[in-house]
Amino acid sequence: MSSIRLENLSKVYKDGTAKAVDGVNLEVRDKEFVVLVGPSGCGKSTTLRMIAGLEAISEGKIWIGDRLVNDVPAKDRDIAMVFQNYALYPHMTVFENMAFGLKLRGYPKAEIVKRVHEAAEILNIHRYLDRRPRQLSGGEHQRVALGRAIVRKPKVFLFDEPLSNLDAKMRVTMRTEIHKLRMRLQTTFIYVTHDQTEAMTMGDRIVVMKSGLVQQVSEPMTIYDKPANKFVASFIGTPPINLMNGTILKKDKKYYFDEGQFRVKIVEEMLPVVAPYAGRAVVFGIRSEDVYDKLFVPESTPENTIRVTCEVVEPLGAEVFLYLNSGKNSFIARVGAHNRPEVNKDMEVVFDMSKVHFFDPKTETTII
Repeated sequence: MSSIRLENLSKVYKDGTAKAVDGVNLEVRDKEFVVLVGPSGCGKSTTLRMIAGLEAISEGKIWIGDRLVNDVPAKDRDIAMVFQNYALYPHMTVFENMAFGLKLRGYPKAEIVKRVHEAAEILNIHRYLDRRPRQLSGGEHQRVALGRAIVRKPKVFLFDEPLSNLDAKMRVTMRTEIHKLRMRLQTTFIYVTHDQTEAMTMGDRIVVMKSGLVQQVSEPMTIYDKPANKFVASFIGTPPINLMNGTILKKDKKYYFDEGQFRVKIVEEMLPVVAPYAGRAVVFGIRSEDVYDKLFVPESTPENTIRVTCEVVEPLGAEVFLYLNSGKNSFIARVGAHNRPEVNKDMEVVFDMSKVHFFDPKTETTII
């Protein structure tokens, strides 16, 4: 079994003034790919380093399989870690870099050769085994670092922002390669990143962290469609969710979100949860793909249509981002490639009110 269980895991700085990690409870199932994601300083890398045994635990317990590893040295935890800095030995060949850890553990030479060549074949770097790191590209450096971890055949792989040093195109390629690697090795992966695109595309489940606290743990699309709070909603998604302050207005037995410059009708399905907020302030959230140009939505009604000014048109090939202004709030619509309204001109847009979110402005938790 290569499951991992964290119980009330905390890391407190020596002066005791702040917790880098605050009471994390998490169970990573056997052969699961879990991604820890959040902004810089949220505690995700510290959590990973405590699992690896590279960081002392202040409070809590870590289990790998059925074994409590709080006091087990890093070298005896049967894990392999890939860092942001690949840390390859420049004077060694690729083969020697990949074999080094096995040599330190006293593996027979024949077994070392077998494992290195197997890993090199998986990663398609067998042609580079006689080269030194200075002769490799950034992506090849990353593959060698992965190979060095694979040869150990550990119970758990830990990745600490391994793609952040690569260019955008290579990151996409390596995301795919790591996913293929996971499917082939059939073991447990914990992956740390600040890039929510990596989190959405790679993880079976995502752990969103902020200020040392876990905000939400769920499957990628659940995180996206049903965020637990305003922070999760705004952190996951590109471009970020559009957020606007306003109030819930009741008029003629209908309920509206009133932004100040416009109002839109709340759909019937949301009323059991939203109606108690009538007359109260809320935060309204809508994803950019749920804002449409009225010209392309003939079935729209005045109750979900608003008038805005188009300030910027940003073509991105297969889609276009429209930067809009209601007079009080700026927000973004993601539309089709051929939808390019005039800049600095008024236009009408339609909100898909069945997909909006409401958040409590004080607690920032999701209302619906």
